[in-house]
Amino acid sequence: MADRHASIEPVGEFARVDHDRAARQGMPEFVYAGHKTPEQVAAIMTRMVERQSYALASRATPDHAAAVASALPAACYDPTSGLITIGRMPSQTAGLAIVVAAGTSDLPVAEEAVGLLDFMGDRVERVYDVGVAGVHRLLAVTDRLAAADVLIVIAGMEGALPTVVGGLVDPPIIAVPTSVGYGASFGGLSALLGMLNSCAPGVTVVNIDNGLGAAAAAHRILRRSGLRLSEGNMPA
Repeated sequence: MADRHASIEPVGEFARVDHDRAARQGMPEFVYAGHKTPEQVAAIMTRMVERQSYALASRATPDHAAAVASALPAACYDPTSGLITIGRMPSQTAGLAIVVAAGTSDLPVAEEAVGLLDFMGDRVERVYDVGVAGVHRLLAVTDRLAAADVLIVIAGMEGALPTVVGGLVDPPIIAVPTSVGYGASFGGLSALLGMLNSCAPGVTVVNIDNGLGAAAAAHRILRRSGLRLSEGNMPA
């Protein structure tokens, strides 16, 4: 029997990289750069790229990006999303994810979701600035949203957008509250509670500002749908 721990590689005294995660879960380990030093992020991503041709770090600063680029010149940094990417996973999925953002202030979270989906080889589109303060903007794109296989719907303030979208179209909805808003939004808590209390059945909610978590969930949905299609297991 193979050693179940053979794919775990120590990196110094500060990390243990799980190289087998992509085989188990359909997506690799991601590096959360927050609260890590630039040198730690660079060392971890270097070990990952030695085993595979791709790696991703989230919540990265320009200092993280500079350290990674020094070690791995192919690294790309997007300051809006805070993602550092090296390469891209081969496409594993069928279908389309659409990332929907209420306002321009929500774009860092939205672009984190878009960047992760693109990195994992998924087909992803953007629909931005369609918040409920101007609901006619949302109504103008409902046909486009209805064609998606999964929607990631992102909003701050009162967090009403996922409920409205859930009342208009039928794809699975992953709602993401953001920390955007004035004082009584409590750093996204108001949006989180509004989404958890949605009266639109079937809206699933992730944590505040967690675009990465929403994208990972959407990828799982798309990947399972793609596997069923490729194996001919769809009902007649």
